Amino acid sequence: MNQNIRNFCIIAHIDHGKSTLADRLLELTGTVEKRKMREQYLDSMDLERERGITIKLQPVRMEYEFKGVKYILNLIDTPGHVDFSYEVSRSLAAVEGAILLVDATKGVQAQTLSSLYLAREQKLEIIPAINKIDLPGARVAEVEKEIRGILKEDKKIYHISAKEGLGVEELIGAVINQISAPKKEEEKPLRALIFDSVYDSYKGVLAYARIMEGRIKAGEKIFLISSKAQAETIEVGIFKPDLMPVSALSAGEIGYIATGFKDVSLCRVGDTITHFFSQAKEGLAGYKEPKPMVFASFYPAEDADYDHLKDSLSKLKLNDSSLISEPESSEALGRGFRCGFLGMLHLEIVSERLRREYNLDLVVTTPSVVYKIIEKSGLEKTIYSPQELPDLSKIQEIKEPWMNLEIVCPNVYLGQIMKLLQSSDGIYKTTEYLGEERVIVKYEAPLREIIVDFYDRLKSITSGYASMSYDLVGWRKGELVKLDILAAGDEVAALSRIVPRHKVLGEGRSMVEKLKKILPHQLFAVALQAAIGGKIIARETIPAMRKDVTGYLYGGDYSRKKKLLEKQKKGKKKMKAIGKLKIPQKAFLEILKK
Repeated sequence: MNQNIRNFCIIAHIDHGKSTLADRLLELTGTVEKRKMREQYLDSMDLERERGITIKLQPVRMEYEFKGVKYILNLIDTPGHVDFSYEVSRSLAAVEGAILLVDATKGVQAQTLSSLYLAREQKLEIIPAINKIDLPGARVAEVEKEIRGILKEDKKIYHISAKEGLGVEELIGAVINQISAPKKEEEKPLRALIFDSVYDSYKGVLAYARIMEGRIKAGEKIFLISSKAQAETIEVGIFKPDLMPVSALSAGEIGYIATGFKDVSLCRVGDTITHFFSQAKEGLAGYKEPKPMVFASFYPAEDADYDHLKDSLSKLKLNDSSLISEPESSEALGRGFRCGFLGMLHLEIVSERLRREYNLDLVVTTPSVVYKIIEKSGLEKTIYSPQELPDLSKIQEIKEPWMNLEIVCPNVYLGQIMKLLQSSDGIYKTTEYLGEERVIVKYEAPLREIIVDFYDRLKSITSGYASMSYDLVGWRKGELVKLDILAAGDEVAALSRIVPRHKVLGEGRSMVEKLKKILPHQLFAVALQAAIGGKIIARETIPAMRKDVTGYLYGGDYSRKKKLLEKQKKGKKKMKAIGKLKIPQKAFLEILKK
């Protein structure tokens, strides 16, 4: 049976047509009826449809007759954005091959390279394909040269249009002919690799698993090698693409196992499922767990919503194992949660899902990266937010994460890109030419320079043609200080940041100027200040609201007006002394976006 199974995934840069190709495969194999088809069929979230991007990997089982033989094709559709590369790594661990999809108009881009490197680490069979060949701006010959340049081997490159269905049947034939069938290991003890999990109210945690060895049926007692948890399977099944129960799953197949666990931490991604009474001796080699590098805190706008936020985050973590959170409290913002993300898009998606799916109003603090502090006493600790930074007099050294950065772009923009990179406190490595018109620029830069608006600026100076990917290179010493923002004399903890010492003056001025534009006027003048320790380095003032208290007077002596104006002046002075400024949620979000 498993000789007719092919397990593969589609890897590509964002917006190169993965979901569209998956749609055509579903149609051609008859997995989804034409009357039920819709665009981005495998993208189940509203956010994915609105943004036109894939956020969560999605497996599907298809059946296809090729040269008189029926084959089972297990496809895993993967995201393309750099923030979700961990989803790609999960998919690659569960398959034997991958379709490397490249846009005929855009050519090889950063995430194309990143995904290719991950696939090669897993020693997968790569099938290159050029998509969107029907578009007027298609550069098929040039893109083919670029692909050959990165593959460094002579392989057939397939030309397709996923939208029109051109060449897709030939591509399916290539998947069947070139990707090897999974090994026949049914007689060995059960070993199944968990590559994702979701929560079901009735069946508990559903483990999405690739059966590497053995066979599993409903009602059998299972054991998870890493977590040491045990359970009895409620159901096993396949993805069609909806969940479909089957009698058993055998070696080589991809499906789901309903574990009955109510605690998702017992069923971790990368763990190995085996039988309780005939356990395998060791677990499967999984893959690197995602390590969140960007941290921000979520606080409910209303204190009464704290428990609701706690429950919502727990539910969200069930199908997003890269999201981490832990409780924290702030004098200014009350009780909330410090959360870790893989990047700014990941942060944006999580906060948007909390608002939409769980009806939460949130205050989101300024995102920051992880830092390592070595105190003069020799103690080393990791800090996740500016509030945790001890007094500078106690610190011997601050280390920050540095990233390997790869930017792919047309060579006409090389000058602007180098100028942008020079402003990021980074180190230039190399420039490689990818064909005649495109280059790969390799740079090392601190993560703090990349996470906030670097990608937007890169897209802006290259008219949208550049793309980038990054990964951690290590930790390095930095000259960093904590920048505090004060409003009406009170520190706004949510806006504190850790910044390089040589940029602190410009950052402080920029922050107070932005706040002056965004914050609403009050009945009293509000001082906005940027400070390092106790030293004020920048200031702006939001003038008080002006009310015409003499407008209703129609005549009489000037002393009447003067009396009212003096009364107003005293009132404003008193308000300034006792008034407190409450920054609205929209202001935090505006600062975050900027």
